[in-house]
Amino acid sequence: MKWMKFRIKTTTEAEDIIISTLYDIGLEGAQIEDKVPLTALEKEQMFVDILPEGPKDDGIAYLSFFVEEKEGGKADGSGYPALVLNGEETTAEEILENVKVQLEELQEFMDIGEGTTVLEETEDIDWINNWKQYFHQFTIDDVLVIPSWEEAKPEDKDKMILHIDPGTAFGTGMHDTTQLCIRALRKYMKPEAMLLDVGTGSGILAILSIMFGAKEAVGTDLDPCAIDAVRENKEANGIPEDAFRLIIGNIITDENIRNQAGYERYDIVTANILAEVLVPLTPVIVHQLKRGGIYITSGIIDDKERTVTEAVKAAGLEVLEVNYQGEWVGIVARKPM
Repeated sequence: MKWMKFRIKTTTEAEDIIISTLYDIGLEGAQIEDKVPLTALEKEQMFVDILPEGPKDDGIAYLSFFVEEKEGGKADGSGYPALVLNGEETTAEEILENVKVQLEELQEFMDIGEGTTVLEETEDIDWINNWKQYFHQFTIDDVLVIPSWEEAKPEDKDKMILHIDPGTAFGTGMHDTTQLCIRALRKYMKPEAMLLDVGTGSGILAILSIMFGAKEAVGTDLDPCAIDAVRENKEANGIPEDAFRLIIGNIITDENIRNQAGYERYDIVTANILAEVLVPLTPVIVHQLKRGGIYITSGIIDDKERTVTEAVKAAGLEVLEVNYQGEWVGIVARKPM
């Protein structure tokens, strides 16, 4: 089996957001190359007592995505063979153009370094299945997140179980920012609450809100890819069709989307998005919150904490908590009664 490798040169700070963004166009399972020192846990997982000292972190990262070549497919104008992405035939040129568009949009919000992409052909990589050995069930407090190819262990049967696979829209719950939101959501959830999740992606927060006791959840997202991801995850977790509604569009700039979501009807609004998006979002989304409603945000790199906190306060919200996990920040605020 042959594969086309798309290798992007970027920065270590931009790794996560680029990986999440390119999920939207079907590129999944990134291979990461950087010089970031391993954490204590990662060192334990290497099964060696002492690791040699690595090179100094230079802030540069390479992200590689692999796309299967189509057997018998004709080469495109650039000479590259036809490819298969998400079951559909495509070309290297089309994927490169999509990657370029996504990276250019990200550059408006953050520094992604060079953002250049190099192509090369490689063989005998069963990437679609091999990465499964690296993703296993894990817990976020009393929530067990489990992929479709594993079963819950007997000792975990009493945990709340979230079924989700990597590669659907934005993520699986492993990232620090998602976990910050989940813990805040669990803390402030009330029975029969209404939730709005802005930038819902795979729908994790909205699905968990219903599992935590919410009456109804509404999610918004810019990308139509979220439609399939949300549907699959709702089905996997037994979420009723009418309990979680998805709206595609930009709630910041599109009044029609805001009207569809509704005003002053949500007990909780969640937004796990880049700090640069949270700043314009906050003064808009405050109108969707009920009086006394809770606003849960994350996706905030630590040096952007003050920027988002000031935006939250400027929108008339009271900051209740600022929480930290790794280099990421989560802010919880409340709309005055």
